[in-house]
Amino acid sequence: MSEHFEDRGGCPPEQPQSLAIHTRKITDSCRDKDCIEDLRVYLTESSQAQLDTAAGAKVRCAELLYTYIDVEPVAFDKKHYCIDVTFFYRILADAIVGTGRPAALYGLAVFSKRAVLCGEDSAAHIFTSDTRLCGPDGLTRYSANNPTAVVEVLDPMVLSSKVREVCECVCTDSCPVQIPTLIRQMFDEELVLSGDRRRLFVTLGQFSIIRLERDAQLVVPVLDYSIPTKECCDSPGCAEDPCEVFSRIPFPAGRFTPTNCDRKDDCCDDHGSGYTTTGNC
Repeated sequence: MSEHFEDRGGCPPEQPQSLAIHTRKITDSCRDKDCIEDLRVYLTESSQAQLDTAAGAKVRCAELLYTYIDVEPVAFDKKHYCIDVTFFYRILADAIVGTGRPAALYGLAVFSKRAVLCGEDSAAHIFTSDTRLCGPDGLTRYSANNPTAVVEVLDPMVLSSKVREVCECVCTDSCPVQIPTLIRQMFDEELVLSGDRRRLFVTLGQFSIIRLERDAQLVVPVLDYSIPTKECCDSPGCAEDPCEVFSRIPFPAGRFTPTNCDRKDDCCDDHGSGYTTTGNC
């Protein structure tokens, strides 16, 4: 670590000292691999009109737009908390219309899940400079002793998709979806929530990590304050010599080797990594 510190002109480094810092301690965490089957896609008005007359449709990709997180204590256990997570996805699909070029379909899919994690118990109420009084009763809405939930998630993988006719006898949704205004504004048109003839469903694969964090004050040993050694530049890569960067790139010997017809090397991407790309929105 000494190379990251500014030279003190030959003076010996100071003896290690202790420093109090404020950080977040992870109290509990979990990881999940969800296979979300037959998730309904709420299409835009023009996309829904295309789907109603299309011969079929196939989902091309899915993009995570936003994740809503809510933390509530478990009633019978003060140390554990329920984390309710709602994911909002933008779905891009292709509709088969006659013999012409496929028409692009856009829509929204919503998935909710719950996790129960240990968040430890704390009787302290947290106030910061961002705390504001609100509400007619004058109570503080930003003071709480609940831990903070953090969700890390990747863009989902599209596993399959299907189109179904809406049943005329049982066509009502048991639980209408609640879509926030900001999510609706991410689409150019209104989303069709009811009155449709056909519906698009998608199966997604998703990897996620959920953890609970609490504010903590720790005492850590300190050698010195870190001073940056890299000089600022106004363009990417300007601090490095181009030939030096090129010298660190391994020689692509595999790209010069002829491949047989029965080999699957032609499925590689442009970089010859050996993996096909699914394409993101």
